[in-house]
Amino acid sequence: MAQTKKYVETPLMKQYYTIKAKHPDAILLFRVGDFYETFGEDAIKAASILGITLTKRANGAASFVELAGFPHHSLDLYLPKLVRAGQRVAICEQLEDPKTTKKIVKRGITELVTPGVSIDDNVLNHKENNFLASIFFTKQNIGVAFLDISTGEFLVAEGEKSYIDKLISSFRPKEILFPKDAKNLLSSVGADPFYTYGLDEWIYNYDNSIEKLTKHFHTNNLKGFGIDTLHAGIVSAGAILYYLDLTQHHQIKHISSISRIEEDKYVWLDKFTIHNLELFGSLHEGATTLIKILDQTITPMGARMMRRWVALPLKNVNAINNRLEVVSAMSDQENLRDQIDYELRKISDLERIISKVAVGRINPREVAQLKDALLAIEPIIAYCKASNNQTLQSYADQLNPCTAIRERIEAELVNEPPVLLHKGNVIADGVSDELDELRSIAFSGKDYLKRLQQRESEATGIPSLKIGFNNVFGYYIEVRNTHKDKVPENWIRKQTLVSAERYITEELKEYESKILGAEEKIAALELSLYNKLICALSEYIQAIQLNANVLSCIDCLSSFAKISEKNEYNCPNINDSLIIDIKQGRHPVIEQQLPIGESYIANDILLDNNSQQIMMITGPNMSGKSALLRQTALITLMAQIGCFVPAQKAEIGIVDKIFTRVGASDNISMGESTFMVEMNEAASILNNISQRSLILFDELGRGTSTYDGISIAWSIVEYIHQMKDIKAKTLFATHYHELNEMENDFERIKNYNVSIKESGNQIIFLRKLERGGSNHSFGIHVAKLAGMPKSVVNRANNILEQLESKSGHNHQNKEIKSAQTIAKPEGDYQLSIFQLDDPVLEQIREEIKNTDINNLTPMEALNKLDEIKKISGL
Repeated sequence: MAQTKKYVETPLMKQYYTIKAKHPDAILLFRVGDFYETFGEDAIKAASILGITLTKRANGAASFVELAGFPHHSLDLYLPKLVRAGQRVAICEQLEDPKTTKKIVKRGITELVTPGVSIDDNVLNHKENNFLASIFFTKQNIGVAFLDISTGEFLVAEGEKSYIDKLISSFRPKEILFPKDAKNLLSSVGADPFYTYGLDEWIYNYDNSIEKLTKHFHTNNLKGFGIDTLHAGIVSAGAILYYLDLTQHHQIKHISSISRIEEDKYVWLDKFTIHNLELFGSLHEGATTLIKILDQTITPMGARMMRRWVALPLKNVNAINNRLEVVSAMSDQENLRDQIDYELRKISDLERIISKVAVGRINPREVAQLKDALLAIEPIIAYCKASNNQTLQSYADQLNPCTAIRERIEAELVNEPPVLLHKGNVIADGVSDELDELRSIAFSGKDYLKRLQQRESEATGIPSLKIGFNNVFGYYIEVRNTHKDKVPENWIRKQTLVSAERYITEELKEYESKILGAEEKIAALELSLYNKLICALSEYIQAIQLNANVLSCIDCLSSFAKISEKNEYNCPNINDSLIIDIKQGRHPVIEQQLPIGESYIANDILLDNNSQQIMMITGPNMSGKSALLRQTALITLMAQIGCFVPAQKAEIGIVDKIFTRVGASDNISMGESTFMVEMNEAASILNNISQRSLILFDELGRGTSTYDGISIAWSIVEYIHQMKDIKAKTLFATHYHELNEMENDFERIKNYNVSIKESGNQIIFLRKLERGGSNHSFGIHVAKLAGMPKSVVNRANNILEQLESKSGHNHQNKEIKSAQTIAKPEGDYQLSIFQLDDPVLEQIREEIKNTDINNLTPMEALNKLDEIKKISGL
């Protein structure tokens, strides 16, 4: 019997597989000398993602393993590519100097980088948070926690599925943790589009989570954070701290607080609304979103704060008005805004830089940037105090210039330090007498070598003599072969080259020892002094985090003032009424995309709970119905984040929820049709509306047949109107002109139409909202405008005439007399296939009509079917 061949692994590969076993699901970057290597399946993945060469390496007798690697100094180039490709990356470093051991070098994982856990600037998007989320499911509710380790922000919440779904859609985490036994529940909270990672179920334990959180924050309980009653949320947050341990992130002093996301404090924007209003993204490549219009911030943390404000509009009138007053002050005092902006430009990413202090990953240049930011805070404090705005003055009181540590940085660091500490020349002269003395020795020693070279050249008569250095022999004297007969006998020959000889002398070795010894001591002393400075800086983490938060708010409000002036926005009147009254409102995004010289057609909108609760808006396609709906929601949202609005005047009674059902699209991946998507979104709206809700329905029901669509649209509008004590404000755009009849039966429903002008067979879109319904759809006109072939347009007109005549309707005058008519429509529910003017279909119809089906034998039926098949040409 043949023996199985046994492969013997090399010691290096044994070490690799031992370390790889600790994180089998991560790509292991294994440091070997000056390279990071990957092996086996990791190498195949890495080569594909990074575009590097895949080779093979010997691994014992007659065995090979795939290999792909890159230089260690290219880590910042390749690591982001792996993480953005959704890979977890374990970085394995050499934990000892290879020169100090004769055995295999000791290695270990120093960091596990995942899509949600990274502080690498090359991985992070400076305008977005990099949230890690954790979800915990209970029978009563769901807990969720969000952590951005790069900024230290730690947030927690709990609630029903729809609320957690909304939060995940708003915060858009880069990675979601969950208990492995709950994987089938992830889709219920909208986690499917995101990178997810399952943890063992035992990690999600309340007692363990309480212990982890209180130990980290050095508190006896969590009452001081206001989260002590959020049991499911606490479990989620505890799992995040466990995950940080798992990923080798132990230095997390900058995570100094945990906050509750208060559901009652912010406007409800579900994932459909965020998507439909295109707040942050669009299905259309290159499309402009609301955040692109609003975000004129200067600092990275300001940009991140702006996204948070847009995702979480306020419901508190006083808080909103405080923001609006700052925007007014900055608009009225343009010089104040310019002065503040000038100082903000000196401030880099203060939030993420101070986080690097906590994790021990801050470089000298970033410390200098921190100093510059602290220096810029002083004039900002002065400008805010000098303003006549109370909110700006309160911001000034919260800002801390951290003068002591700033002055220490100024005194101890050189003016323009290098990025890398080991490059030297980081600590300024005069900080340490010992360091100054060592530098004197090192630099004077080098000067001495120059003098030595000149002296020996003159003494020996060798003009080309020079003193050099390499890592093998150290300092040496090089003499070309033409002069080697002039070399003194006491010189010691160390190396022979093709055209020269290299020598050393006792004097040269002595000074080499002094110089090299001084350089090593300088590096060690600079490292020690730098670490002491960073240790002192770490005491200011919370103060600088507060500075970053306040400066972010100032930056956002300054951005609002700039765009309001540039785009001619006006200050809205925010109050506790139940009225939305917008005069000459415009769409903030569309108006910026218009061709030069073309102005946006502004419109008025009035919604209240007494006389005009529901506006039924009809009009042809392309007339501007959808834009009108969206601009109303966006104006309301902008007002409630504290920004001026694109309107001549706007009175906004606080809205607590904004719902949209806009557009029609299949969710093919989930097996849902257009109509199912419509009904899911509509059901979500009807189950969550309140007295202060703003609802937008655009073409509801077009995903099904005409009569079904009309019936469902009618019943939904009727339901919203008849809900006792709710009276949610609603804009309903529709192509079902039959719904205009509802105005006669329901007192708070009013008809409007987006006007057009007919000129012969042409139509001109005026995009102006007018009182009264519309009886035209003009679908064929729109097809013509879209460039449809003339023959298709003409044929469509012919078919339309036949449909109108055969169905007994006049397309120009459709009327429905009552709700009962909708409930029981007359005529066919579906169009007959024989209503088309087709000779073949007419012939088939006649054949079937003239056949006595009741008296046909089976064979005669088959023959008749064969005749019909031949007629149809099949």
